Amino acid sequence: MTTSNTQQYALISDEHNEGIGGGTPWRDNDVPEKYAIVGLGPVYVTVINREHLSLVLTDLMGFTEKETEGAFSKFELNDGGHGAQVVVEHDPDAPLAVQGYGSVHHAAFQTNDEDSLRYWIERVRATGLPQSGFVDRFYFKSEYFRAAPQVLFELATNGPGFLQDETYEEAGIHLELPPFLEQRREEIQAGLNPIDTGADAVD
Repeated sequence: MTTSNTQQYALISDEHNEGIGGGTPWRDNDVPEKYAIVGLGPVYVTVINREHLSLVLTDLMGFTEKETEGAFSKFELNDGGHGAQVVVEHDPDAPLAVQGYGSVHHAAFQTNDEDSLRYWIERVRATGLPQSGFVDRFYFKSEYFRAAPQVLFELATNGPGFLQDETYEEAGIHLELPPFLEQRREEIQAGLNPIDTGADAVD
């Protein structure tokens, strides 16, 4: 990741994507389903040392290097398609990234359950890379590690999920907080700006 005054995004068609399919569009979306955004990926990362991140992706995380074109190399996990790809740009002259509002803080990768997560924690620990160790987020469990300077990866469980304290029908309407943040509800809510989704507002 490099310092930039603007955010760069791209819309990628899944028309010819092979591998894991996209997700389900937001239920209150007014965009026709065939045009809806159904996922995130691939992840793009710019680094000054390509070989270091390549080793992390392949030797540690199990990715396969699929192709390289110029400064860009595409890595993929288990032939999973767009949602399982990391594109690495090698730029030896890139300045160190600086975290700022609206920028990408980290990329997250899914693991099945807590036992699987703890296995990966030990694998990361064995590499000597800086890491957080086990973190309980209530809705999921996770681990964070520095895959490269200024590049933060997260490994997170698929569950128990965000419907522990609300129904699917009510999801996204009320502010739900994990138990360890409940005592800060007023403070957190005071700092939020309403988002007009076109649906009826609910307190």
